[in-house]
Amino acid sequence: MKVLTVIGTRPEAIKLAPIIRELSKRRELQNVVCVTAQHRQMLDSALELFNISPDYDLDVMAENQTPAQVASAILSKLDPILQHEQPDWVLVQGDTTTTAAAALAAFYRRVQVGHVEAGLRTFDKWHPFPEEINRRVTSAIGDLHFAPTACAKRNLMREGVSENSIIVSGNPVIDALECIAQLAPTRAIEELFTRLDLQNRRLILVTAHRRENWGAPLENICLALREIAAARSGVHVVYPVHLNPNVHDPVHRLLDRLPNVTLLPPTDYLTLVHLMRQAWIVVTDSGGIQEEAPSLGKPVLVLRQVTERPEAVEAGVVKVIGTQRQIIVNEISRLLDDAAEYEGMARAMNPYGDGHASERIVAALLGEPYVQFESIDKVSLVSGNSESELVVCESAV
Repeated sequence: MKVLTVIGTRPEAIKLAPIIRELSKRRELQNVVCVTAQHRQMLDSALELFNISPDYDLDVMAENQTPAQVASAILSKLDPILQHEQPDWVLVQGDTTTTAAAALAAFYRRVQVGHVEAGLRTFDKWHPFPEEINRRVTSAIGDLHFAPTACAKRNLMREGVSENSIIVSGNPVIDALECIAQLAPTRAIEELFTRLDLQNRRLILVTAHRRENWGAPLENICLALREIAAARSGVHVVYPVHLNPNVHDPVHRLLDRLPNVTLLPPTDYLTLVHLMRQAWIVVTDSGGIQEEAPSLGKPVLVLRQVTERPEAVEAGVVKVIGTQRQIIVNEISRLLDDAAEYEGMARAMNPYGDGHASERIVAALLGEPYVQFESIDKVSLVSGNSESELVVCESAV
C-alpha cells in the first residue's frame, strides 16, 4: 500500500509528523511525502524539527498570495505527481487551502482520501475564512474521516457521512506535543528567556494572524495589548508575528518599541512550546494552540467570534472573547487580577487526545483493529460576542 501525505503549513506538519513516523515503521506501507510550501519558512522549521525529508516540494508560496492562487498552483503541480506515484491513499490534515486542493486533486485521479482532524465546524462559512469551507469541501471528498472527538463525528454524520467511514482517533497534535515537550530548550531559547526576564513578570503569549482578523479586528487586538502593557509593568507580552504584511505591518506599527512588549519573528515549534510552558495566559486566534495549551495548564483566550473546538470551552479552560478592544482588555485583566478565575481555567487537561491518535489512524488505513478515542460526548459552541449564548453541539445545525 502506498500513502501520499500532503503538507502545506507548519500546523499541518506538526499534526502529520507523528503519523508519518508511524507510517515509516510499517514495512507493508510505502510512505511518500509531498509539501506544497503554502507557508515556506514556518513549514521548513517544522520539517527540520521532526526530521521529515519530503519526496516532493511544490514550492507554491508567493508574496501576499490569495487562496485562489494557492489552490490553482497546487492543483496543477500535484496532478502529475499523483499520476506518477499512483498512491492508494492521499492523506491530508485540517482545513487549509492545501488540504482542500490536495483532496480535490486526489478525487480527480480517483485516489482515496484520508482526512485527519475531520468534522470541525463553526457552521458559519465566513468564520474562519477560508478554513470552514476548506474542511467542508474535504469532508465531501474524503473516504476515511479521522475525527478528533465525538462532537466532530456527529457533525460529519449530520452532513451525511457514513458512520462506518469515521474513526474517532483523537488529534495527533497531542502525540506531537508529548514528543516535543520532552526536549530541552536550546541555547537560543534559554537566551530568549534571559532577555525576557520573567522572574518578576507574567508572560502573556499572543498569536494572531487569521485572515478574518486582518484589518480592524487585528488593530483592535493590538490596541488592547498596548493598553494592557501600558497599564501593567508586571506583565510582558510576547507576540511571534506572522510575516504576511497584513499582519506584520499593523502589529509592528502599533506595538513596536513598547518596553514590556517583545515582537518576535515566527518561532519554531520547539520555541513555541517552551513559550507556552512559561506563559501565564495564552491569547490566540490559532486553532492548534487551543488544543495544545490546555495540556500545559494554561488558560486560553480565543480572539475569534466562534470556535470549532468547543470541547475545551465546555471544560472551562478556553474562553472565546472575540476581537472587541475593551472585551479583550477586560478578559485579560480578569485573569491577571482574579485568582479564583485564573485557577478555574489553569487546569492541565485535554479533551482532544491521549497521544495515540497516529497509531489509530495508521491502523485504520491498514484495516487493522483499533480502539477509538473516548472524548467528551457533549459540548457547546461558544460565541465571542459580549452577549454569548451556548449552543449544544447536538443541535448546532
